[in-house]
This record gives sequence, C-alpha cells and structure tokens, in this order.
Amino acid sequence: MNEHFLRLWPVQGSDYAVSVDWLVIGFTGMMALFVVPVFVALWMFIWRYRRGREANRDHRAQSNLPIELAWIILPFIGSLVIFLFSARLFFFARTPPADALEIQVTARQWMWKFQHQGGQREINTLHVPARRPVKLTMISEDVIHSLFFPSLRIKQDVLPQRYSMLWFQAEHSGTYQVYCAEYCGTDHAAMLARLVVLDPGDYQHWLQDNGSAADLISQGETLYRQYGCGSCHDSGNAPPLAGVFNRTVRLADGGQVVADDAYLRDSIVLPQKHLVTGYLPIMPTYSNLLDEEAVQRLVAYLRSLPATASGDPK
Repeated sequence: MNEHFLRLWPVQGSDYAVSVDWLVIGFTGMMALFVVPVFVALWMFIWRYRRGREANRDHRAQSNLPIELAWIILPFIGSLVIFLFSARLFFFARTPPADALEIQVTARQWMWKFQHQGGQREINTLHVPARRPVKLTMISEDVIHSLFFPSLRIKQDVLPQRYSMLWFQAEHSGTYQVYCAEYCGTDHAAMLARLVVLDPGDYQHWLQDNGSAADLISQGETLYRQYGCGSCHDSGNAPPLAGVFNRTVRLADGGQVVADDAYLRDSIVLPQKHLVTGYLPIMPTYSNLLDEEAVQRLVAYLRSLPATASGDPK
C-alpha cells in the first residue's frame, strides 16, 4: 500500500482502538438507519406536493399504532445498546490493571517528558512494551495540555497542580504519532511526540541500554535525604511516612483523606492544604525548589516505604 496515501482512519494499535471503532461504526450506522429514511421521505414529499402539481392534500390525521411503536421502541433499544457498550468501554479505560507498568509524564510548553521506574528519561519519545498494560501518571508544569494517541483512540487532559491518569495496552509493535490535543500556546502544533512500541525482549534491551545510575525510587530517596525530610518525619515532629501510601489520614479539621499520589504531591508543594491532626503546620512549601519531575521521584519513594511490623505507619 502506498505510504503517502491519505489515511482517513488512523491505524489500530490496540484492542481498545478496535472496540472504539466498532462503537463509532455502530453508532453511525444506527443514526443512518433512522435519519436517511427521513431525508428520503422529505425529498419525496417535496417533489410530490410541489406547487402546481395535482395531489391529494387531505390533511386529516391518520394513525398507525404499530409503526409509531416501532419508531419509539427500536431507537430506544438501539440507544440502550450503544450506551451499555460505551459505558463498558469507559469503565475499562478508567480502571488500569494492578500490574500495569507505571511511567511518569510531565508536560510543559512545548514538550513531553517521560520518566520510567528504572530511571530512564525521555523527551518527546515514549518506549513501551507490546502486549503489556502501561499506566501514565501525568501532570503539567504550566498550562493545560492533552495527551492524545490517535492509534490507541485515547486522550486525557494533563492539568497543572493535579495528577491525571491514562492507561493503555498496545498490541502491535511499531511507531505511532502522539499529539497535544489542547491549545497550549503559540507552538501548540509543534508539541509532538512518538510512541515506540517494542516487543517485550527488545524493550528489555532498550531499558538496559538506556539505564540510569539509579531508579526512580532511589532518586527520590536521594532527594528525601538531600532536603532533610527525615529530620522531622522520622523524629516525630511531622507525620510518619512509612506505609502511609493508600492509607486513610485523619485531618486537623476532622475530615479524612486517602494518601494517594495526589495527596503525597500536595503534602510536598502545598503542605498547608491537608493538615494532619496532632501536628503543627510547620512544613514549608517546596514548590519553589522542586520541579514536577523531582516531585514525582519523591512520590515514588514515599509510595515504596513499607509499613512497620505492626501494620501501622512508622
């Protein structure tokens, strides 16, 4: 096939993309099934009852109960099928597998930065293994961006000051185009990237060839010690951090919050947002010292801290 042939439909890089395409085709077909006859009848009536033509213009009301019921019930059933299928795809897209490969994404004008758990870092290129779920935890350093994979039929806004999530499983090795789908400034159209899907063996070779001196957790631990976080959190002057990830934290205002990625990030850059009960608000903000990539490394380290033998945070 000619490589320069204009594609009206992006290639399908995942099973999810196939399902989305069938949803679009099914919805379009259902709309055509009910819209086309209306337009055909419209033009037939325009021609039949045009001015100057003899025709029976008796406008007495006529009723056909079977046709009316069919016109109501059949579109309802079709709409319900489309709704159930699309809802299933939505929940599938929002529920990443527990064993998904995690990659951190930071957007800024006008580039995409990716951090792998092994410490590998990329700009405007993302290498992933085929036939393995990949979870992207994303944040923006400036304005709203949107990470769009046309070949995977997925898109997610990337927001400043807030984590968003996207996951996918590419089935076929190859190189796919990635776009920013949210206008983000003068050079928005140049904010491009590539998704490189490798066979699992080739991906392992790529990780080894592009390995870092320390993985993401070790880099976070270095930052933890560099900024002296343990002087408060390990001494009792600040909330303990061992095993805190995904636990319920009691707040000074009487509320509760789950210590997820967003909570850990806010505790670093917005320490006064969630004050833990029993502790003074003495922690300074690190928003002027750490960029989002460094914060992601710290969060990766805090997530890795195990609970004590008693099962409670240290």
